[in-house]
Amino acid sequence: MGELGGTPRGRLEIRTATAARWEDVADLFTRPGPRGGTPIPSQCWCQYWVTRGGGYWAADNDARLREQLHDGEVHALLAYRDGVPVGWCRLGPRASFERLAHSRTLQPVDDLPVWSVVCFYVRPEAKRQGVASALLDAAVELAGEYGVPALEAYAARPDHPNIDSYTGYLPMFLAAGFEHVRDGGRRAVVRRRL
Repeated sequence: MGELGGTPRGRLEIRTATAARWEDVADLFTRPGPRGGTPIPSQCWCQYWVTRGGGYWAADNDARLREQLHDGEVHALLAYRDGVPVGWCRLGPRASFERLAHSRTLQPVDDLPVWSVVCFYVRPEAKRQGVASALLDAAVELAGEYGVPALEAYAARPDHPNIDSYTGYLPMFLAAGFEHVRDGGRRAVVRRRL
């Protein structure tokens, strides 16, 4: 992944999340917001889709994500603005996300071995500046490098509560060439052929 175009607040660069970039992941997930609040990722550490039940709030989730990155189990991207991490996106084979595998509302559309984009996190001060869209474009590129036939996501509808926004909103996916293929409970299942 390389640099993307300039933005009003500096250059945006997308990089693959690796064990070597752990300090950047930890900084992004734990840095207090502009009003001092604790970010949600500091509790979940992107474990929601890889666990079932309430395990995604476990105290050792940071260690779990670190181990997953070290073992190469995570396909994720980091967005940097002027060298500072401002965004995260996780994707990977649909079968690697246990919660998806057991979801009644987000069952597989067909037997195509898709990858899923399951999580976005953008720092509050970087929101509405194209960070999530840039991460999504890079996710499409990364999935293509792996020869994935299609990339799938579970988009929140624009009028849905903010709590679901971590999967990305429907208009962003539609603008990136995804198609709405099915309703999935409170989410829309979207897909882009690669």
